[in-house]
Amino acid sequence: MGFGRSGRAAAKLLMEAGAKVRVSEALPYEKIAGDLSWLSKGGVEFEFGGHQRETLLGSEMIVVSPGVSLEMPALKEARAQGIPMIGEVELASLSTSATFVGVTGSNGKSTTTTLIGEMLKQGGKPVVVAGNIGTSLCDVVPRLSPAHIVVAELSSFQLETIDSFRCHISLLLNLSPDHLDRYPDFSAYVRAKARIFETQQEEDFAILNGDDEFCLSLSPHIKAQRVLFRRKGPVDEGCFLNGREVLFRWRGQTTQICPSSEIGIKGVHNLENAMAACAAASLLGLAPGVLKKALREFSGLEHRLELVLEKEGVQFVNDSKGTNVGAAIKSLESYDAPIILIGGGKDKGSDFSPLAEVARGRVKALILMGEAMEKMKAALKGVAPILEAKEMGEAVRRANSIAKRGDVVLLSPACASFDMFANFEERGRVFKEEVRRLAQQPEPLGG
Repeated sequence: MGFGRSGRAAAKLLMEAGAKVRVSEALPYEKIAGDLSWLSKGGVEFEFGGHQRETLLGSEMIVVSPGVSLEMPALKEARAQGIPMIGEVELASLSTSATFVGVTGSNGKSTTTTLIGEMLKQGGKPVVVAGNIGTSLCDVVPRLSPAHIVVAELSSFQLETIDSFRCHISLLLNLSPDHLDRYPDFSAYVRAKARIFETQQEEDFAILNGDDEFCLSLSPHIKAQRVLFRRKGPVDEGCFLNGREVLFRWRGQTTQICPSSEIGIKGVHNLENAMAACAAASLLGLAPGVLKKALREFSGLEHRLELVLEKEGVQFVNDSKGTNVGAAIKSLESYDAPIILIGGGKDKGSDFSPLAEVARGRVKALILMGEAMEKMKAALKGVAPILEAKEMGEAVRRANSIAKRGDVVLLSPACASFDMFANFEERGRVFKEEVRRLAQQPEPLGG
């Protein structure tokens, strides 16, 4: 069910395994991009424009894509009839004996997943990075050996449909309200995230954010060995910041990894991501020197606190991946300079009041756009002057008109992008294009 990236990968893997596969997709055929002939030649059947009840109930197994809600009536009926229902992640894990390192959390998943992968490459380990980060797990499993380590970014949607999928090391980076347009409440969202620990055994490891009360609340229910990372204090076992040094403590021994000033990715949230990655890589046997080299060389990912340019003393920063309130808060906390915040987009059922608390005193002006504009205006009233924009170009121009030397113009929307853009990547690219267009104009930036 669902013929996006993960659905295509699952269909291909099943087809090549000899299964009789039917694809059911809600979108009409003309909305589907790409050549489907290679699947058709393999005997895959297609059903576009909706999910037929008969298709689902006539199946021996249903592989559900992450974007499909399990509360769909036909799926609930299929579940009641005992038809096995799994996701693409579960399917992939059934097809390989490689070791999995799973990374989840509300924010920082892609950065941490990529950084762990870089550390393992530096250490000479056979590693593949996949999952929610871009490459589907079913696309990579055919080429994996038992010696491979798969570092998988895992969303809450993907974790809803696991069964036996097991991570030797699971990381929960943080928890803040997100996707409340899909989940009835924050507790349901947390339960979905916590599923990453359900299948772990005592010889496995669960890495948790020791500064996050919601992460710590799950600790008593975890069977795996618990390892913490903390920015705000020491830990008995795990990774922590001691003054300006990142240290790893394990089995009574404390090892120096790297001065925090030498970590290539900036921001308080990225310091936490770096420590989480160090904890995972250390448990996999990598030496501190390998970790230090990777931390120095890794410059971060596109659309995550990405400095687009600085001109006339004004920094323009693309944080389009800040798709929820928690992410936007972390981004605001990363700057001491006055911030002009560009926010808004499609609301995911968020409460924007925590953003108001952090923005007060940090943000000198707010420029809002998109479907969530009125809700955000109500929540952020009185925090700073609020301006409106109909599209990204107008938002960038308005930000520039009030920016002064030393300011940061920060795109960190705290919302999804789907009201105006195909995804957060497109939103970030458009922001960068508008900033660069502005910078090419003869008049100086800022006031």
